[in-house]
Amino acid sequence: MSNQLIHPLLQEIGSLFARNGKQVFLVGGAVRDMLLRRPCSDWDLATDARPEEVNAIFRGTRQRVNIIPTGIKHGTVTVIYRDASIEITTFRTESAYRDGRHPEEVRFSSSIEEDLSRRDFTMNALALGLPGGRLVDPFGGEADMRNRIIRCVRNPAERFAEDGLRALRAVRFAAQLGFEVEAATLAAIGGALDTTAKVSAERIRDELDKIISSPKPSAAFLLMEKTGLLPLILPELALCRGVEQKGYHRFDVLEHSLLACDYAARKKYPRETALAALFHDIGKVKTRKLGGDGVWTFYQHERESGVLAGDILFRLRYPGAVIEKTVHLIEEHMFHYTEDWTDAAVRRFIVRTGEEHLQDLYALRFCDTFGMAGVEPSPELLFPLARRVEKVLQKGRSLSVKDLAVSGKDLIAAGMKPGKHMGIILNELLETVLDDPEQNTREKLLEIADNLRKRYGSISS
Repeated sequence: MSNQLIHPLLQEIGSLFARNGKQVFLVGGAVRDMLLRRPCSDWDLATDARPEEVNAIFRGTRQRVNIIPTGIKHGTVTVIYRDASIEITTFRTESAYRDGRHPEEVRFSSSIEEDLSRRDFTMNALALGLPGGRLVDPFGGEADMRNRIIRCVRNPAERFAEDGLRALRAVRFAAQLGFEVEAATLAAIGGALDTTAKVSAERIRDELDKIISSPKPSAAFLLMEKTGLLPLILPELALCRGVEQKGYHRFDVLEHSLLACDYAARKKYPRETALAALFHDIGKVKTRKLGGDGVWTFYQHERESGVLAGDILFRLRYPGAVIEKTVHLIEEHMFHYTEDWTDAAVRRFIVRTGEEHLQDLYALRFCDTFGMAGVEPSPELLFPLARRVEKVLQKGRSLSVKDLAVSGKDLIAAGMKPGKHMGIILNELLETVLDDPEQNTREKLLEIADNLRKRYGSISS
């Protein structure tokens, strides 16, 4: 490979090792991405130097360096050098993987080829010698990339048995790169499901995040369905296959959901919106009923979808804030705006949705609309609602109890006792202001509160 493609810092590090009589190679995804002309930011290096020798090589420079023993028993150290964080691992081979994740034993090797033989796919079993740029490709990874193929190194059944996440990585790469999974590699995934079932929820979550942000998430999910990964990892989504919704949508619930997720990925919508697009209709499986006219109905499916999505995201250890927002978007996605909405109705829509969530909810509606027939929605789809919302907000943002011209302290000063009835009165004052923002004055609200106090006579002082 031309030296012009190799970052100067990598060439500098390669020269450091060469001066000390040691080999060092750029390995893994960075080499793959360089050959594909994709941006790469993470650098992993492999060397015949032991960790203590790596330490000595960098300590011998005049540069400021920090060496962290991140995986010392496996021969790995992380080097912070010239503000770059680089993981450097001694050539190694591995014994059997009894737990589907970690090898029973790691042995150091003197050969880069032997080190590459333990990697998952041929496109990841490439190494670039530093500083010169000699490509080491013992398993035909460069040719497989030219042919847009994902193929396991050697025996696919053995590779998947070693690490249960590799099956999911295979379908994720298919979605990210637009590659096909080679037939024998794809066929071996089904036999490794028991091993995949042992993978931690956090690692599954990280792969799911990469899938939904790939150019075409549906490519991965359809392969997951074909191989048995989908019912294993997302059984709630797998059950959506065959749930027809004719009369409203062209596709069944699964195809519709995958198209919606594809649209979110294409538009680079935030993670919560993409997750909501994927799971917004999974409640239709449970809520489906056949009407007397022969048309399926799915009343309140958004509530059931929210519950199921929350369960999935909790199971996969998503942060609470991500779960809360995703579920909220799903539960609110069935809004139906008409021009006869009053300003009060628009204000209540804003309050229910949350002003901070409006743009994401609009985005989810675009995803949902695209999923109905696979046709690009009109950019003007939500213009009427968005214009109404903007006009209402321009008139004032009295949309919560904290926006009222009076507070609980004001009510206490007016002679009302603290307690649950005060909360009821404040909420009724908010309802009054939502109906008519001009009522949001201290004098008027205290007058209304006094009338409410008399209604709730038990709270009078």
